[in-house]
Amino acid sequence: MTSRELFENIKKKQSFLCVGLDSDLNKIPEFLLAKEDPIFEFNKRIVDATVPYAVAFKPNLAFYEVLGSQGWISLQRIVKYIKENYPDIFLIADAKRGDIGNTSKMYAKVFFKHFQFDAVTLSPYMGQDTVTPFIGNEGKWVILLALTSNDSAAELQMLPVGDGSQRLFEKVIDASMHWGSENNLMYVVGATKANMLADVRKLVPHHFLLIPGVGEQGGSLQEVVQYGMNSQCGLLVNSSRAIIYADRTQKFAEVAGQKAKELQMQMAGFLKTSNLL
Repeated sequence: MTSRELFENIKKKQSFLCVGLDSDLNKIPEFLLAKEDPIFEFNKRIVDATVPYAVAFKPNLAFYEVLGSQGWISLQRIVKYIKENYPDIFLIADAKRGDIGNTSKMYAKVFFKHFQFDAVTLSPYMGQDTVTPFIGNEGKWVILLALTSNDSAAELQMLPVGDGSQRLFEKVIDASMHWGSENNLMYVVGATKANMLADVRKLVPHHFLLIPGVGEQGGSLQEVVQYGMNSQCGLLVNSSRAIIYADRTQKFAEVAGQKAKELQMQMAGFLKTSNLL
């Protein structure tokens, strides 16, 4: 999927919503625990209910790895289900990998060849040769951590580097932006750092950005749009807990769909205001 194709899907659905599938066995509705594969059943119903309003889904791998081999089975099942039933969806493996080149080649095969994800999140800390094996897969995307939404992110990401004219997150973006292109490289920028998006956009005005932190973490969608939207939208805004755990009754999927629709309607308004529809 190219950036243009992603933008066309954003316009079609009038949405730049990414739903995070952070599916916790301890938080899903209790009645699902009687199912053979509770996590898959939960994900399937969430996906079916929210897919009219979302352009992307993002399973966070920690919630599957914690379940051992069964978690990997559940992950593979939901990826296969999405690919077969909703082929226009942009599917992100939130894996945050980053290792030497030889190991990265194996990770790239896991996520792009075996699971058929469209994108994977990576840590850029070890440099270009850890990212190149992922970039080399046609039609696939790398999403590099740049400026994250967690409380202690500033301990490293905001440190001045070199002559002090750049902060570390800016150096990461500046150094990495030529590793790929606008059609295979995105950056993670947390919604709780929305005012910093203007600085990010000075470096990468045309790249897509994955924006977590809207919803439970308190990020403002309006500020994200104000500082981060570009001429092709350029945003995938992720919401996880505020959607998938909005209800724990038999109606959980219906409520999740309503929460996703509420965000989609806001996004449609911003897209229209920006003359992108």
